[in-house]
Amino acid sequence: MPIVATAAWSIPKKLAHLFAREGSGLTRYASMFDGVEINSTFYHRHKTSTFARWAESVPDRCRFSLKIPREISHSCAMREIAGPFDAFLEDIAPLGEKRGPLLCQLPPSLTFDADKFEMAFRAMRDADTGPIVIEVRHRSWACDEALDLLERYAIERVLADPALVWPAEGFADPPRYVRLHGKPKVYYSSYTEEEIRSFRTLAAPDGWCVFDNTASGAAIENALTMLGRPLRPAETRALR
Repeated sequence: MPIVATAAWSIPKKLAHLFAREGSGLTRYASMFDGVEINSTFYHRHKTSTFARWAESVPDRCRFSLKIPREISHSCAMREIAGPFDAFLEDIAPLGEKRGPLLCQLPPSLTFDADKFEMAFRAMRDADTGPIVIEVRHRSWACDEALDLLERYAIERVLADPALVWPAEGFADPPRYVRLHGKPKVYYSSYTEEEIRSFRTLAAPDGWCVFDNTASGAAIENALTMLGRPLRPAETRALR
């Protein structure tokens, strides 16, 4: 089974009884999950001591996926990124072996440009050999040239739901990073048990499946369902 995670680690009160009673919110979250996606790195820098504290708060089995700063993906639009990317890597270094994939989410307006992205991906790979995944949102990325470039630099495509560019049937191999935003209402809608089973089967066994439908608190519940954790009937709300 892939690493099942949510974006951030907020635990709804109605499900708190399923988690460890002691420790920080992150420690309690990690009593049930082996991974977490950090989105706050997209918006602002954290102190290295923050990453060190997070690493110490979770078991050795737990991994952190981190969203690449918007300075790189949005402000710089993936041009001349070597400096800010190196700074980001220095910030997160205290995670050590608990660091998982780096998630690069591009803005919907950012079109595919082979020359620009070759330079960007080269800069990333000159600095880092770890797993990097990319979520694109412009249809220009739905081309063989883009896929060839990603393969050349060992950057994995994100299977997002809703799938704006790369649908599930476009993956020859099981996707190694599945990102579930919720539908029909993005960030809010819960998934049905049938949908959750489908995504669990679809994702690569050594990959990640991240629930990003956090606005309504559905992410934790959906992730627990994917793990097969029983929820108390009286406290399980109707899905969708």
